Amino acid sequence: MSANRNDIADFSYFLAIVRHGNFRRAAVELGVTPSAVSHSLRGLETRLGVRLLNRTNRSITLTAAGEELHNAIVEPFARIDRARETLNRFRDTPTGRIRINAASDAVALLLAPVMPVFVDRYPDVELDIVASNRLVDIVASGFDAGIRYGGTIPEDMIARRLSPDMRWVVAASPAYLRHFGTPATPADLADHRCLGVRLGDDRLYRWEFRGPDGEFDIATPNPITLDDSRSMLIMAINGTGLMFGPEALFKPALADGSLTLVLENYATTGPGFSIYFPSRRQLPTGLRVLIDLIKEIDPLNA
Repeated sequence: MSANRNDIADFSYFLAIVRHGNFRRAAVELGVTPSAVSHSLRGLETRLGVRLLNRTNRSITLTAAGEELHNAIVEPFARIDRARETLNRFRDTPTGRIRINAASDAVALLLAPVMPVFVDRYPDVELDIVASNRLVDIVASGFDAGIRYGGTIPEDMIARRLSPDMRWVVAASPAYLRHFGTPATPADLADHRCLGVRLGDDRLYRWEFRGPDGEFDIATPNPITLDDSRSMLIMAINGTGLMFGPEALFKPALADGSLTLVLENYATTGPGFSIYFPSRRQLPTGLRVLIDLIKEIDPLNA
């Protein structure tokens, strides 16, 4: 039985389902509804006369026939994707849809400053950006790439640095410092109100400093804990407590006097932002030009 046009389209849906193990995530990658993905699979199974997937409320697994089909078509479709991307390099203007999962700070500090130039220069590239501090499997979730601080990138990914090292500092509003005083050393934070940081893996962040004997970290008293630095910044400006974060994030508030740095002699530096993607996947042209533009504009070093 030869494949018809409907089979070819449904094969790509089938491969996306297997890749993600989830109809909803496959639909996100394909830009369609989950019901469309389900309908495509049913149509393919009906035409082929075999069940390809075992489906329960909790899992999706390949049948023997499904595994046979997957093994037969996965590499040919991968070659087609690579060929399409290679041809895209010959276009005057890159095209396509790129999905990026980025830390909230990266969206505000790295992506936002370059977006006006990007949309003007590459009008045929559609960027779908999810700003989230929660660590996700970018492959399983249908993303082309992720952007994180350098120290949090999965080891099995290819990473490219997008910004220089960043200085991490503590800031507070003048009103807070008038009311509670200014800490002279990190040890003084035990008597202060600190805004706790919840990391993408749900751990509570220990504030990091550099002293005469090297780097160290401490647990802080946290009457309020947040997982979003923009919300934290608003609370700090309003005098809720001391905030720890990258100095670049505080720049506007420091310039207008709504925040003041403290403990500057103990400030430390850490890896800047990097973009990462699977090593087995050819870099889409749209993603490549975005990386090049970020390096060209260099918003965190401008």
